[in-house]
Amino acid sequence: MPEVSVVDQNNKPVGKQKLNDAVFGLDADTGFVHRVYSALAAGQRAGTHSTKTRAEVSGGGKKPWKQKGTGRARQGSTRSAQWRHGGVAHGPRPRSYETRINRNERRRALCLVLSELIREGRVTVLDALQLNQVKAKDFVQVMQNLDIKSGLIVLAEDNREVVLSGRNVKHAKVVLDGQVNLHDLLKYEHLVLTKTAVEKLEGRLS
Repeated sequence: MPEVSVVDQNNKPVGKQKLNDAVFGLDADTGFVHRVYSALAAGQRAGTHSTKTRAEVSGGGKKPWKQKGTGRARQGSTRSAQWRHGGVAHGPRPRSYETRINRNERRRALCLVLSELIREGRVTVLDALQLNQVKAKDFVQVMQNLDIKSGLIVLAEDNREVVLSGRNVKHAKVVLDGQVNLHDLLKYEHLVLTKTAVEKLEGRLS
């Protein structure tokens, strides 16, 4: 069972916390994570790309020249794909890129990434995170205390001061435990969790 140090906002140890093996102790499976991430990313594509075929381009109703006797290649329409202003052959059409990923696969992918972050020492557990006012400078100071340049901060409950203070801080994002997703876990270098957020994540993912 993995165990991590719990620190305060000044990065001073205040205790230890054991983590659930089912969430933070899985063996690596990069192929599975890649498959789930690719499916989720593909689902974000609008799929609205479109080109016109020769049937949809205006014009081209008249045969450019007679079939024989001109010495030129036979042509039936000025809107064929090889002509300027012609239609596009085999071009993209509106479609959906969505791939079905069930809930258990998404949950397992999250646990695999969380386990990898633990192994690499890129997880910090805070006893609590509190700011006295909405001020980005105070938020940045906490990140500097924790020696974090790029971090995903996960809270157990909404905290107006923390959320608003971190909203415009570059390379940082504040979310609630229910908003943790695969993209953010892979995007940011470090993961910061409050003790209560860890317990809620374990309860939801195990």
